[in-house]
Amino acid sequence: MPSELSDADRHELAPLAERVGADFLRRRLELESRHAVRVGAAPPHFHLENSRAAATLLRIALTVAGLHGRGRRNVLRIQVRHNAVKLATLPAPFEGYTLLHLSDLHLDLSEPFLLRLIECVQGLAYDLCVLTGDFRFRTFGSSLPALDALARLRSHLRPPVYATLGNHDSIRMVPKMEALDVRVLLNETATVEREGATLHLAGIDDPHYFGTHDIRRAAQDIPRDACAILLSHAPEPYAEAARAGFALMLCGHTHGGQICLPGGVPIITESRAPRAFAKGAWRFGSLVGYTSVGCGSSIVDVRLNCLPEVTLHRLGRAAA
Repeated sequence: MPSELSDADRHELAPLAERVGADFLRRRLELESRHAVRVGAAPPHFHLENSRAAATLLRIALTVAGLHGRGRRNVLRIQVRHNAVKLATLPAPFEGYTLLHLSDLHLDLSEPFLLRLIECVQGLAYDLCVLTGDFRFRTFGSSLPALDALARLRSHLRPPVYATLGNHDSIRMVPKMEALDVRVLLNETATVEREGATLHLAGIDDPHYFGTHDIRRAAQDIPRDACAILLSHAPEPYAEAARAGFALMLCGHTHGGQICLPGGVPIITESRAPRAFAKGAWRFGSLVGYTSVGCGSSIVDVRLNCLPEVTLHRLGRAAA
């Protein structure tokens, strides 16, 4: 592990290093350290969410246009969306199995936002919860406010809960997340059993900024003819997921554009994937996909023509 880690950090991360490999953990930590000094830097390291000036400029522009107030109110208008998923390889006992999908939570955005998100998930019926990354609002600085907010949200989520990290997240968050009974999949696979049948759930590390995803490693223990779901923060590795034989890919990152033109047309998606994959349901070959527009907001606490969402995916068997 990097020499600059404190003894406390080394002790906390030691079990994770044993689980995912010391080399992988070292690489992720080194990338985070480099990122911290490149915030707002020139290409290829520039990303809009990393710019300290972007939020100020956006707020000024939206205020001048008379849209700032409405956009801020929209942040609290979280929708519960339903998505029916038909999978040819789904085992019969998983017919009707429902996944609650939360993405781009940015939990330390504000107290009113956190309370509204908690209100949205209370009372929902589902079998398993997945969180596809970006737990903190900023891409740098302390993770503690986001972790404190996650603890509050977690008490309202029914287990099991699985997660992946996003480009806003530090791998240092993982031990504290797992102490909350949120299993973080770092190029790993978990299995879910029901009436003797098995559903495979894989999760990869952030493919958008850090590029530390490894689909081959995540899929190495999944039988080729099994039904497997891939959790990814961003949609970019869709083709690789299809080649690896995944039936379903759940992701986020794009916010659906967050600030869109009338009709929900994204101005910027911050993704290298095709625009057709920027929000909602999509398909690539035999791979079924869904990109959440996210629960939270990034850069500015504003949404226009793209309301935030939590999503219930109901699994069913495709007709032969």
